[in-house]
Amino acid sequence: MPRLSGGPACTALLATFTVVMIGTTLPTPMYSLYADELGFSGAVSTVVFAVYAVGVLAALLGLGRWSDSLGRRPMLLAGIGCSLVSAVVFLTAGPVPQLLVGRFLSGVSAGIFAGTATAAVIEAAPPRWRDRASFLATGANTGGLGLGPLLAGIAVQYLPAPLHLSFAVHAGLLVLVAGLVLAVPETVDVQPGARPQLQRLGVPVEVRPTFISATIAGFAGFAVLGLFTAVSPRIVSEVIGNPNHALAGFVAFLVLGSSTAAQVGLRSVPRALALDGGCVALAVGTLLVTVALHTASLGVLLAGTVIAGVGQGTSFSSGLSAIGSLVPAGRRAEVTSTFFVVCYVAISVPVVGVGLAAQALGLVTAGTIFTVAVAALALVALGTLVRLQREAVPTG
Repeated sequence: MPRLSGGPACTALLATFTVVMIGTTLPTPMYSLYADELGFSGAVSTVVFAVYAVGVLAALLGLGRWSDSLGRRPMLLAGIGCSLVSAVVFLTAGPVPQLLVGRFLSGVSAGIFAGTATAAVIEAAPPRWRDRASFLATGANTGGLGLGPLLAGIAVQYLPAPLHLSFAVHAGLLVLVAGLVLAVPETVDVQPGARPQLQRLGVPVEVRPTFISATIAGFAGFAVLGLFTAVSPRIVSEVIGNPNHALAGFVAFLVLGSSTAAQVGLRSVPRALALDGGCVALAVGTLLVTVALHTASLGVLLAGTVIAGVGQGTSFSSGLSAIGSLVPAGRRAEVTSTFFVVCYVAISVPVVGVGLAAQALGLVTAGTIFTVAVAALALVALGTLVRLQREAVPTG
């Protein structure tokens, strides 16, 4: 029988959300170790990373609405189960196909939790928390993503069993949070005979101009997240010249932490200003990363990382809010899912391109092409948003 309610139940769900998301980014500081141990190239490392996004998309589209029919708790437990199996796969990881399986399952767990855990947190929140429950869920989501590489980087650099300890600890934490989920009441009134449905995709015609602008910014922002969580360890080691795994994990943490801080701390900024400012920050931050690639400056890289993270978080959250404000309630899940599909394509496909280009042209050249392209996309998004905002202002 559930034993938690109100604030403790919501806190338990937030802790569970954080722990599961930590697991999705734990391998970030380890890719170079896997490459050395298993003898594969940097391009293969990006493919291993990108399979995660395939798992996320499969879960978002195939399982995204199942918790509405089956209940939040069963789907949360399913997500924890996928994350636990992923941890075990990495604990015993050998050939590349096994790494691919682990990353795919990790993506499935994240895809389940993205919608289900957010809804569960909001529904379980006591009345005094309701106005900030969605931001708490956002913090648990992206905060967990940021903590993964930070904690794993420290473990890899300073503790024994660099390819195993992090996953063993994470598996233990997953067992603990599974117990927390069992102690939390179900927040959905499950109807007998209810059958889960696949998530449809689509965008109403009247929303498309804003959707396209916000999606261009979202694509650019998620491509940056992909770069930092898949390639930044190579940048720190090969370009900056510092092989410290803890530093590589810190850089990945910094972009995700900055994104989280921007989403939570800047939520009171007017939506139009946040969208425009986010696009500018994204462009400036990625161009600073370009400078860092050519000067091998750690300081410039860290500055660009923070600014790009703030730009990604601000443009993403305000863009999603702008889209949601225009969509009829009955189609909100459909349009939001479409937005996330584009974003998760952005976190995978361009990064694989960077890996292949780095193999042919070198990491600096490939990184330069990537960061300049992202900055250009952010500025295109800014231009279309400004045009839409001007058209929306009444004249006369």
